[in-house]
Amino acid sequence: MLTLTENASTIVKDITTQPGLADTAGLRISSEEAAEPTFAVSATESPEPGDQTVQQDGATVYLDPNAALLLDDKVLDAAVDPAGKVEFALGLQA
Repeated sequence: MLTLTENASTIVKDITTQPGLADTAGLRISSEEAAEPTFAVSATESPEPGDQTVQQDGATVYLDPNAALLLDDKVLDAAVDPAGKVEFALGLQA
């Protein structure tokens, strides 16, 4: 199952605990089946049917079925660049 670094957990919590968002809000990662998989990341109020839920250190991430399969052995990291843009990165679990 996908795991999150401490930085990723903190940033996901910051994104999904904004005023006005539901308690079920999380970050959703989806993927289209392709030779070279690409991932879309978006904030969402709740999971879609079939999504896998990853909860770690207070952060909630929803994975569509294809992303859940592709990210099963991965670690999600995140950072904020000098311009304030969030950047996500994937690595292999140790």
